Amino acid sequence: MSFSTCDLCDGNEDKLASGGLAVLPPVFRHFGKRKAFSGPAATLKVFEDNVLVRAALETPGDGRVLVVDGGGSLRCALVGGNLGVLAEKNGWAGIIVNGCVRDSEELDACDIGVRALATHPQRSIRKGVGDRDIAVQIAGVTVRPGNWIYADADGVLVAAEKIG
Repeated sequence: MSFSTCDLCDGNEDKLASGGLAVLPPVFRHFGKRKAFSGPAATLKVFEDNVLVRAALETPGDGRVLVVDGGGSLRCALVGGNLGVLAEKNGWAGIIVNGCVRDSEELDACDIGVRALATHPQRSIRKGVGDRDIAVQIAGVTVRPGNWIYADADGVLVAAEKIG
């Protein structure tokens, strides 16, 4: 599926006005080979703990986008090169992290799209604390499981349903 987030915004001004389409603030950096990716959202809410991130990426992605609300923490990374390889192997379209990633060169070699706030060399703790498949807040925008994510060089969109 080829798309442009600019064209999706232009063609869906009614959804932007009603809240059926939202734009994430332009605070995310791009990683991974896929400059553009889209798919239904799977959601996680964690804080400086990536056990649930790994557990999610170990399951079949089926073209979904894993949206990780890491609380915006800049104190450690929630996704690294090994998880990027796992996401690619299991068919995830992309990962959006409201937090940090590491192993950026390894992530850039993976055939997925990744958006994150920054890089950080320190790994997270591993306690397994967090929630999955719930509504999360990413940079002030609510993302629900099953919402559609569209990401390209111009931005990241969250749609209540598939648009095109």
